[in-house]
Amino acid sequence: MEELKKFIRNIPDFPKPGIQFKDITTLFQNRWGLQRCFDILEEQYRYQQIDKIAGIEARGFIMGAALADRLNCGFVLIRKKGKLPGKTISESYELEYGTDELEIHVDAINPGEKVLIVDDLLATGGTLKAAADLIKKVGGEIIGLSCIIELLGLNGREKLGQLPFHSLVTYDEA
Repeated sequence: MEELKKFIRNIPDFPKPGIQFKDITTLFQNRWGLQRCFDILEEQYRYQQIDKIAGIEARGFIMGAALADRLNCGFVLIRKKGKLPGKTISESYELEYGTDELEIHVDAINPGEKVLIVDDLLATGGTLKAAADLIKKVGGEIIGLSCIIELLGLNGREKLGQLPFHSLVTYDEA
C-alpha cells in the first residue's frame, strides 16, 4: 500500500505556513494509482456485510461512491452544515481554531444498517468522529472507518476510540 505514496503530492505551507498538505488529486489523476487505491479498499471490505457507505465531503464522496459501486451497496452523503436539502441532523466537531458541523439526512440510513465511513485523510480525528456520531444517531451500525492517508503525528485514532479504522498510507509528520 505504501507504493501509493509516489502518487500523492506534498504541497508545503498549504493552507497556511508549516502545514505539509497531502494532495490526493494526483493519486486520482493516475490511472494505475486510482485503480490500485480502490482495489485495496475493495479487498479490505469485500467479505463484510455493508449496507451503505457514508462519504464525508468532499473527497470522501469520490472514494465512497466508487467503493459503493464495487461493493454493491448504497452511498450516503455527509456534508457541511446547510448543504443538504431535506430534513437533517447535525454534529459539531472541533477544528484547530473553532468548530464546524456535519449533517446527514435523517432518513439516509435505516436503523441497524451496517455502514462504512470513508474520507481522504485522518488528521486529528474530529471529522471522522463527528461522522460516526451522526451514523449512530440515525441508528446505523458502524463496521469501519477508512481513509487513504493517516497522519500519525496528530493521533487521530485516539479520538476514534474502539471504532475499527483502516488507512492505506501513513505519514509520521503532523
